Amino acid sequence: MARKDDIPRTGERIAKVLARAGVASRREAERLIAEGRVTVNGRQIERAALNVVPADRIAVDGREIGAPEPVRLWLYHKPTGLVSTTKDEQGRPTIFDDLPEDMPRVMSVGRLDLNSEGLLLLTNDGAVKRKLELPSTGWTRRYRVRVNGRPDDARLDPLRRGLEIDGERFQPMTVRLDRQQGANAWLTIGLREGKNREIRRAMEAVGLSVNRLIRVAYGPFQLGELKPGAVEEVKPRIVRDQLGLADAEAETAPKRQRLRPTAKKGAPGDRPGSARKGRPAPKEGAPPGKARATGPAAKGKAAPGRPRQDASSGPEKPRTGQRSGRGTPTGPRGGRPRGGGRGT
Repeated sequence: MARKDDIPRTGERIAKVLARAGVASRREAERLIAEGRVTVNGRQIERAALNVVPADRIAVDGREIGAPEPVRLWLYHKPTGLVSTTKDEQGRPTIFDDLPEDMPRVMSVGRLDLNSEGLLLLTNDGAVKRKLELPSTGWTRRYRVRVNGRPDDARLDPLRRGLEIDGERFQPMTVRLDRQQGANAWLTIGLREGKNREIRRAMEAVGLSVNRLIRVAYGPFQLGELKPGAVEEVKPRIVRDQLGLADAEAETAPKRQRLRPTAKKGAPGDRPGSARKGRPAPKEGAPPGKARATGPAAKGKAAPGRPRQDASSGPEKPRTGQRSGRGTPTGPRGGRPRGGGRGT
């Protein structure tokens, strides 16, 4: 006789429902299920191949989850010295230790390594997290990169064509030499996938050493003047338009607000579910300047968090003379960035 949860049902997979409720990403939800920590209508389930309907009562570790929250998205300026995981085996501080205490549980969209800085997207929705991490989304991640050496087109061309490192294929990158500054050079790099330490490894393959790496844009969302450690929530309408969500999924999110970094940090892993708010960023390909987000939904002048026309639609002039927080570089003609001696 077939068990009840073997009977085909309408509804959604339970891992997707848990992710939509902000409990965990789909992968993490599947792990919770495998560990026997999830029940449906009072009965422990053992596998994720189960569809649930709104009438089902779902609990994790004995606590019943509520209805899925509206999808929310934050822009976070990750400083160097923090890892992007919820917990670190080596006890290093994480981005979640650094976030405001009044944030809901959030997950990072992708990661930036310990010595990298710049824009990191945060969301309360595991399904959105997974969607935005996939290369199929087509969003360009744009970086300002300082390398030691004197690169020219001959050295950078392999990056533009794509290359293979230790049997792993790296897709073509867009690479622009912005300026030579003494023994270092500033580059603007765009890519559509996010392999582990991809830019650093690719630069090493062509004989260049990265000593500073700043993500300035992730798709239509940009870093702008968001200070290191600050977070800003994107307006619900912008979330809906940029992610292609139904009105009900994003329109009821709370009013956007800015949050300052926490005055006191707890021990690593103390608050894996808190986050803070900041502001969107400058145009793709431009260095951190005034915060803004770009995208097809923008019209006219953008307010903080509102996408503008994406840089992929045409060339743009880098803005100069603007700095952010810890001396983020301003562009090909900007002055010498502060903190230039800090390497990775």
